[in-house]
Amino acid sequence: MIYPTRRAVAVMAAGAPVALVAALAAPHLWVIGAAWVLATAGLVLADVWLAPSPRGLRLSLTAPGALGMGAPGEAVVEAAFRGPRSPKLQVALGADARLGVEPARQTLRLGAEGDGRARMRLIPRRRGQAVFERLWARWRGPLGLAWVQRTDTLDQRTAITPDVQGVKDEALRMFTRDAPFGMKAQIDTGEGSDFNALKEFQTGMDLRSIDWKQSARHAKLIGREYRTERNHHVVLAIDSGRLMCSPLGGAPRVDRAINAALLLAFVSLKLGDRVRLFAFDAKPRISSGAAAGAQAFPLLQRLAASIDYTAEETNFTLGLNTLSGQLDRRALVVVFTDFADPTSAELMIENVARLLRTHLVMFVAFRDEELERIVDAAPETPEDVSRAVIAASLLKQRELVVSRLQRLGAWIVEAPAGRLGVELVNSYLAAKRRDLL
Repeated sequence: MIYPTRRAVAVMAAGAPVALVAALAAPHLWVIGAAWVLATAGLVLADVWLAPSPRGLRLSLTAPGALGMGAPGEAVVEAAFRGPRSPKLQVALGADARLGVEPARQTLRLGAEGDGRARMRLIPRRRGQAVFERLWARWRGPLGLAWVQRTDTLDQRTAITPDVQGVKDEALRMFTRDAPFGMKAQIDTGEGSDFNALKEFQTGMDLRSIDWKQSARHAKLIGREYRTERNHHVVLAIDSGRLMCSPLGGAPRVDRAINAALLLAFVSLKLGDRVRLFAFDAKPRISSGAAAGAQAFPLLQRLAASIDYTAEETNFTLGLNTLSGQLDRRALVVVFTDFADPTSAELMIENVARLLRTHLVMFVAFRDEELERIVDAAPETPEDVSRAVIAASLLKQRELVVSRLQRLGAWIVEAPAGRLGVELVNSYLAAKRRDLL
């Protein structure tokens, strides 16, 4: 693309007063204006001719494969001329609405070899797969009268994930011996059901671990040491339908579910279990294989980032039956979903009950603190009373659904959004200690 610079426009505009004065003084001199315009246009074309060719420019973009929400990143644009070159050029990077790019345009000065690089700040705005759509570069000719612009169409993607660094920090805090919630999140020995070794009984060990036959043989108390079982299957089933995309505490429910799911995935992989990610709304969207080892966490992170927001109603029958058909052994199925009333939850309960015949199901429920605040607030107007009555009715209906799930045998993990991940991990560890997986 070629277009005039401000200097060219100013030069052409400067000829207008001269042509006007000449035409007023001698009408036959009107051709001066036309000659000025033609001369300026000729200079612009000459500037284009002398400018470096767009074909001689090589552009490349280096961007991170994944970014976490709230954690800006950096993209590097590299430019290099082959043959004649311009001393500087301007570059701009275009991305979709999920990703902001700052600055919008940056001037790049080329070195002696005709190459240079520009660094641009990437600001994640919305979770999902962000697409870099276009890369622009433009430079002026030696006369400064014309811009020569090149536009490259891109299809480079960056996964915008939840706050993964926050997930890892939370997991590492839980893995320490002085965890703030009073529970050791990783204990390889002493917390499982697989026999590991015999050791001399020490204060603090469970009395039930004493091996009386070995104690009699050695004339001292000998205890059995157990280790945590490994290689269990943990399935993270995330509902991404309309209700899960509604906000809770300033963030969509599905984002909070993904944060909690990634925290559980991180801990499960560290403890040697296999983790599978499954997402569904009106139909199944994502179904990964069972991943093992800490090195599999980035894969789960990228898959979680691809769970998009949707306005479709959730089809529990299709989603959970598809998941059930993919599981060939007993697993811990963690269901992240939400419901509006007992009627809409009926199909969900029916399909969760079908899963419970073979698998251990943890149902993750968000405590709606906004409704609780409305119920607890002192009413000041009749409208406040109406709101409190409606909120209390919604909470009562929610409790009925949760109670039905508990009677069916599902584990209920209900917590405020900020503590959901921690409570979920604690429930997972409790299930492992009780050998329910």
